[in-house]
Amino acid sequence: MAPTVPPPPPPTLVIAGASGDLTRRLLFPAIHRLVADGLLPIDTRIVGYAIDELTTGQFLDRLRHGVEEHGGGLDQRAWAALSANAAYVRGDLTPDAVEALAPHTTGPSVFYLALPPTLFGPAAAALADAGLAAERDGNWRRLVVEKPFGTSLDTANALQAQLLAGWREEQVFRIDHFLGKETVQNLLVFRLANRFVEAIWNNASIAQVQITAAESLGLEGRWRYYDQAGALRDMLQNHLMQLFAVTAMEPPSVWEGETLRQHKVDVLRATRGPTADNAGIWAVRGRYTAGTVQRPGEPEPVAVPGYREEPDIPPDTGTETYAALRLEVDNWRWQGVPFHLRSGKRLGGDLTEIALQLRPAPRLHFERTASIDPGADNDVGEDGSQWVVLRLRPDETIEVHAVAKRAGLGMALERITLTATDHEAAAADYSAYEQLLVDLVAGDRGLFVRGDEALEAWRICQPALDAWAEGEPTPYTAGSEGPEPPLGFFEPGLAPWRPVAPPPSADAARVR
Repeated sequence: MAPTVPPPPPPTLVIAGASGDLTRRLLFPAIHRLVADGLLPIDTRIVGYAIDELTTGQFLDRLRHGVEEHGGGLDQRAWAALSANAAYVRGDLTPDAVEALAPHTTGPSVFYLALPPTLFGPAAAALADAGLAAERDGNWRRLVVEKPFGTSLDTANALQAQLLAGWREEQVFRIDHFLGKETVQNLLVFRLANRFVEAIWNNASIAQVQITAAESLGLEGRWRYYDQAGALRDMLQNHLMQLFAVTAMEPPSVWEGETLRQHKVDVLRATRGPTADNAGIWAVRGRYTAGTVQRPGEPEPVAVPGYREEPDIPPDTGTETYAALRLEVDNWRWQGVPFHLRSGKRLGGDLTEIALQLRPAPRLHFERTASIDPGADNDVGEDGSQWVVLRLRPDETIEVHAVAKRAGLGMALERITLTATDHEAAAADYSAYEQLLVDLVAGDRGLFVRGDEALEAWRICQPALDAWAEGEPTPYTAGSEGPEPPLGFFEPGLAPWRPVAPPPSADAARVR
């Protein structure tokens, strides 16, 4: 009779900074949902660690309120299991203090740094110095770091050195939650599983790529962080750079985490961004002034102050609330195709998308075709441009914008939109954190950022920050499309920025 193989020990999730907002609003509701759905073991252990004077009971009360408010309500079976296996440990980020976690982490363990970015390095060092990074008896140890990964190329290099002084790169999981979004993963499937898509995914068919993350919201209480960061550090250096890398990378030979990450690093290394000489054209910054915005869920536009008039913002702040970069990739696939990335607050809509403008087809002289109605208008838009669009927000959608014959007599043309949406998919209501937590426990690093990947992203962005050390951001009215790009940002013949608040699609034929 074959010997019985004992089940693996349950994972322990240690949350450093467990009394903070990230744990209550996002992290624990995701853990609770995964346990309720059977995607994490029912006996998963939660250990909260923070400086606050809390009992385990008080810690659990905070977690329960977070699930009820942000997680769709309690699953009684999951909550009973999680609360029975939870503990709270009080302490600071010194090796002697964090050593108190050792009795709780005898099995496979995750150390999740839900901390301010300035504490990532000291926390990683303290855990390692206390011996908690050591893997013994087959029990793995993993360290999770939230973005931002530094505030400049120099600080990112320093953070990398701190992390790797006590942890192996294979143990470090840098979270960028954009990589956990359904549409980002679907981008790879849509591109690589469809021959007709991969055949056009190159400079022979694509004229430009626009990657947008637009918000109508302002600071929403995050002024202390945001005024130190700005739009480029907050969004472009991490989230949008990841969308860019996934869009531009070469097809991987296998669907495996390290292969995916290496392909992203390869394309980042081949990328040119702003320089000291061209930053005035290739890097655009702006700051919103007073205006009106249509907030999500609000029936009417509301008046909002300018950034400098926001509560607590220093009147002499130099922070940008809008940033745009032009990038080019020096490789065979993308030579000559500009990538335009932008993100901003208090814009005229809420939109996150990757849009690829197709090169026009050879001209076909439809206007010379014999027609019963030769005077018919060809409604194909101002520039007739055609797009492939992968939208992450407000809905997760793939669109192909094309041209077809308008129904009726005569040879009149119109723009049509072919749409695939994922609203009704069973997994559509999982958050990015849930996807990333499943991969974290499984040890799949494909959707996490490697150290050299983060440093390459900083290499691309740092010259823009250096150029912005002087001068002021260009003002733009809240509720608008943002500042106008300088001459040369878009090459002649390319479509300008797509609107952040697209007109209703009822004007175009929609085929589902």
